[in-house]
Amino acid sequence: MRFSGKALTTGAIFCLSLILPWSSAMADSVRRIVHSDGRVEFTNAPSGQSARASTGDETVYKFTDENGVVTFSEARPDGSKYDVIRFECYACKPDSRVNWHQTPLFVGRYQEAIEQTAREFEVDPALVQAVIHAESAFNPQAVSSKGAQGLMQLMPATARDVGVSDALDAEQNIRGGVHYLARMIDQHDGDIRLATAAYNAGPGAVRRHGGIPPYAETRAYVKRVGILHERYRLASN
Repeated sequence: MRFSGKALTTGAIFCLSLILPWSSAMADSVRRIVHSDGRVEFTNAPSGQSARASTGDETVYKFTDENGVVTFSEARPDGSKYDVIRFECYACKPDSRVNWHQTPLFVGRYQEAIEQTAREFEVDPALVQAVIHAESAFNPQAVSSKGAQGLMQLMPATARDVGVSDALDAEQNIRGGVHYLARMIDQHDGDIRLATAAYNAGPGAVRRHGGIPPYAETRAYVKRVGILHERYRLASN
């Protein structure tokens, strides 16, 4: 069984031992790997297995690898069916160690739906890509502890408001998310930073604070969406 994330504390390891059938052989074979983006992975799986770039400290995927090993990892697996155990906003953690200038982009994912919907609502498709990357790392099945769902992490009330009946349907989610994002851009007179702050914290918070709210999460989110926006824009040229 494999776990990926920050270094496990003694308490965390103790808690895991209460719920998982660890064997002495398994414990002896666990290796610690530090990845280039700051992820620390504990694994008993053979080395050399491929996985995509980090999808955030708060995401846990459960899957069975090609060797039949049940695996829990922050890296979404290639070529495997998986369950999302937990997900929180990918770009919101202030102390994230992901290098936002270099982390791999998801160029080409849902490209047709993004471009079509972006044209309809007159939103830069690169901004849509940036928001999806920041919200869910392009995981259409992401569900947060607060109930936000899908690629653009729509809350149930927001999904209903923009006409989305199934927020885990990728095309519906994109259309609803872009609709809402366009509304935020319009409400903030085209100011992308304020619009993305409102997307994260709500327009009410932006109004109350007269700008980007003084929340570490929101400020980190706005900055990272800006970096990703520029990178997706350059990638499309």
